[in-house]
Amino acid sequence: MLFYFLNKNKTINKLRKNSSLTVKELAIKIKCDSTVLKRLDNSKLKDIPKELQEKLIPIFRGDRYNKVPW
Repeated sequence: MLFYFLNKNKTINKLRKNSSLTVKELAIKIKCDSTVLKRLDNSKLKDIPKELQEKLIPIFRGDRYNKVPW
C-alpha cells in the first residue's frame, strides 16, 4: 500500500524504466497485449484500471526478487 501512495503520480513509462523492463517484457510478465501497455504508457498509475493496477504494482514493487532461491 505504501508503494502505491508514493508512486501513484508517476507514469507507467517511468516506473517501467526504473524496473528495467521493456513494454514487451512487461506484457509477457502480466500476460497482456503490448499494445494495451503502449497506449497506457504515458498515463499515471492512479489513472489506469484497477485490475491492471493489481497486476502491475507487484512487478514495479520488486516482488519477483523475493522469490529467488538462495
